[in-house]
Amino acid sequence: MTITTPLQRLPDLGGSHVFMKREDLLPMSFGGNKVRIAEEYFADMEKQGCDCMVGYGNARSNLCRILAAMAAEKQVPCCIISPDDEDGSRRETFNSRLVKLCGAEIVSCPKTKVRETVEAVLHDCRRRGRKPYYIYGNSEGKGNEAVPAAAYVKVAAEIAAQEEALGISFHRIYHASATGMTQAGLILGAQELGRSWEILGISIARSAAQCKEVIRQRMEAYQREYGAQIQALPDPLVTDAYILQGYGTWNEVIASTIRDMYVHHGIPLDPTYTGKAYWGMGEELKKSPLPGGNVLFLHTGGGPLFFDFICTEENQRKN
Repeated sequence: MTITTPLQRLPDLGGSHVFMKREDLLPMSFGGNKVRIAEEYFADMEKQGCDCMVGYGNARSNLCRILAAMAAEKQVPCCIISPDDEDGSRRETFNSRLVKLCGAEIVSCPKTKVRETVEAVLHDCRRRGRKPYYIYGNSEGKGNEAVPAAAYVKVAAEIAAQEEALGISFHRIYHASATGMTQAGLILGAQELGRSWEILGISIARSAAQCKEVIRQRMEAYQREYGAQIQALPDPLVTDAYILQGYGTWNEVIASTIRDMYVHHGIPLDPTYTGKAYWGMGEELKKSPLPGGNVLFLHTGGGPLFFDFICTEENQRKN
């Protein structure tokens, strides 16, 4: 996608000048970083001669929403494997409703049966005469680590060009960290460009150690598959200080952050990803301030989850 998303200036935090890169404004199914990542997957699917997209993610997944929308646009069959939440429950979200609207087949499974479900879905696709493309490689989620990282290697160059246009330099880049796709690409892109950005992932669920391992795997795979000439990969910077009780959980501080950002700046954040990460960035800047420095927050999208949040707030008021 040859679209440059804008930078929006926001009020200073801890004396730092804050900019937000509005990846949520990408023009495909409510936007977000997963638009760029899904494009890489579809390009790789076509390269491999596959004709059926198989994705994985729970009801809140922004990636599944985009995969389903892009598959519908391209008239490609799409199957989404959707695990239960950690407590075994399932819920409808605006993201899951949009997946259904696009006609994707949804296969639910318990968290303990993901591998078996992936194998069954791929087998069924082949039985129907299709050549499926599973975004995570094999049934254990290995073998396709490099492809999504390529998306944000390209975005790193876009950010560098925006720095030059504005006559500034970013000291730190903050973003919500989950699958490691975005951070791996940004780190690799910064290395290729010779940029010294501190790229800090705010984990929304996993431990910092888990996040770092996944990011390292993606960077190493990218080096192997794309021939990137980077001598020494840096240690990824990730904090798990803001995960609360895990994926999809939030507190009143995050809720207040989301309300404030929308009311005062017209920017929708969500409690699962961007709202949690923006709160985390503010806390990190209190701990390690950069007076007069420039920081960038990468808004990775999740508009439908913002509406889930608003509906939850409304229901709580009614009750």
